[in-house]
Amino acid sequence: MLLRWLRAGVLAMVAVTALLYLVVANGAEEQIAAADRTTSAIRHIGEAYDQAAAADTALKAVSRTGAIDLIGTSGDFANATARVSSHLTSATEGNAAGEQGLSHIQFVQGQLTTCVQSANTAVLDGGPGLDRARDALDDEPEYDGGHPVPFTGGLKQSLMDLKALEADARDHRRHSGWRDPALLRPLFLGPLAVMLLLTGVTGRLVVHRFRRRPSPALVLAPLTTASIGVPMCTINPPDVAIALPVLAAAGALAYLAYRPRLAEYRFPRP
Repeated sequence: MLLRWLRAGVLAMVAVTALLYLVVANGAEEQIAAADRTTSAIRHIGEAYDQAAAADTALKAVSRTGAIDLIGTSGDFANATARVSSHLTSATEGNAAGEQGLSHIQFVQGQLTTCVQSANTAVLDGGPGLDRARDALDDEPEYDGGHPVPFTGGLKQSLMDLKALEADARDHRRHSGWRDPALLRPLFLGPLAVMLLLTGVTGRLVVHRFRRRPSPALVLAPLTTASIGVPMCTINPPDVAIALPVLAAAGALAYLAYRPRLAEYRFPRP
């Protein structure tokens, strides 16, 4: 019986959408969690930059006194550089740029070590040593064709470059794999298109063979399915607590849409 096959096809498309949702949502959840960790890493890098600026301010204050051999680099400098190191360690956990990101984090940590060592030797070297420490913090990047070359400047500049690198990696992660629209559109819009085709054929059959108006449920079923399938093609998938009940409702609507006509087949009117 044609109506039974049409109903089975519509229900199958709802089931396929639900199965795809579970698979994709699980993979997307892992990617979103990783992106959130990278967002936290980017925040730590930003805070490390603020502390590097505080360390620079502390060295400027010491430089103005001209008595570094007597007062040292100050506790403010030591505390600020210690916080830079702590934030960089925390940022490592959310690195999204792979081996390249880890390599650059280690490079920045090396710059921090060089800066601290230069500041410590400035107690003996005086002004020249202090200048080297400040250069390690403030050096401008090298330029190639008018564009700054990443990771060729001082510590502060390198932290900015590292932040940009991680932000790019996070954005790429958000739009790749299970969150790639090029993959998600055919996965979710394909079953939806088949479902619309089947309900369209059903509606035509009901009008021409049964001389009846199609049930509103026949229209609501694909619309309800689309309310989950279409958002799944974006970077903000619906929550499972919403998606599964909505898809269950779509299946119920599809079942109810065919029931009166199938009953007429079983018990034809005289």
